[in-house]
Amino acid sequence: MASSASTPRPPTIADVARVAGVSRTTVSHALNGLGKVDPRTRERIKKVAAELGYRPNLRAQRLRRGQAKAIALASSMPFAVAGGPSRLGFYMEVAAAAAESALLHDYALVLVPPVQSGSALYSVDIDGAIVVEPDVQDAAAAQLRARGLPYVALGRPVAPDEDAPYVDLHGGLVAELLLGHLREQGAAHPALIVGAGSRHSTVDALAAYERLAAEHGWDPIVARVPESGGEQAGYEQCAALLADHPETDAVCALVDAFAVGAVRAIRDSGRSVPDDVMVVTRYDGLRARTCEPPLTAVDLHLDQVAADAVELLLARLRGDTEVSATATAPEPRLIARQSSVRGNPRTP
Repeated sequence: MASSASTPRPPTIADVARVAGVSRTTVSHALNGLGKVDPRTRERIKKVAAELGYRPNLRAQRLRRGQAKAIALASSMPFAVAGGPSRLGFYMEVAAAAAESALLHDYALVLVPPVQSGSALYSVDIDGAIVVEPDVQDAAAAQLRARGLPYVALGRPVAPDEDAPYVDLHGGLVAELLLGHLREQGAAHPALIVGAGSRHSTVDALAAYERLAAEHGWDPIVARVPESGGEQAGYEQCAALLADHPETDAVCALVDAFAVGAVRAIRDSGRSVPDDVMVVTRYDGLRARTCEPPLTAVDLHLDQVAADAVELLLARLRGDTEVSATATAPEPRLIARQSSVRGNPRTP
């Protein structure tokens, strides 16, 4: 049997140095933008490397520099909320935009499963992370602190001692937009359904709802739902809410999974959406757009938000003290759809 040809040895940095007539150190400096290498020599070395087909050993570079050239996107949100059956929820939209922005700076983005316990963030080789909407005792933030890794928050951190840079997602303004829209459409008894935790979106929405309830004379109707329950939890909580408060004529379900469940509960109670009970939600994602009827939601400008978070994190990795610790997302924009738009709004 004829033996197969041996696989050609890939060119090394020593091969590039020999052909270019320089030292291996000069080759390394030229290809990595280090040291004081004459521009003409640098270009000649790059040309030789390209002709030989030389590819740098990224692992060796990482070990020399002490950098992974990778950042993580992490959250303690259960997947039932952050992604869901479609796999195309809030978390994944942020991930797509953040990955694109990171690659522009030659960083890879690592997606970490929901961090609720265990050691998800201890086993990944990263330089830092973006934590999506951290809770008060956030597991993802705690693991990053334990590793001594820098991170930024997407959404205002709520822990009293938290000083991480963050991108402001206008939690209070978002709630005001949704509740103001419901009032304009005639709502006189709006209810609020939020997560059971203390993420900024929940804290800010509760404050906005209480303020508007006092201003407009609403009897506060608030339900807090564990995020892990997803759509079914939203269904059950809305059904109970309608049974206890039959006068309810609008539901602001901040989590889109809760809102989809609420629509089902309203219909199963014999009511219609939006004529009897209007429904709105925060995130304008696939769930909101494909619900029947489509849900009124808010454009959070997540593409810009994710890019801003990446820039904040990379500035922190560079030790750039001149960059602000807070980035502010563009103002949210209400997208009114059939779930809350009535032909003849009632006067509250």
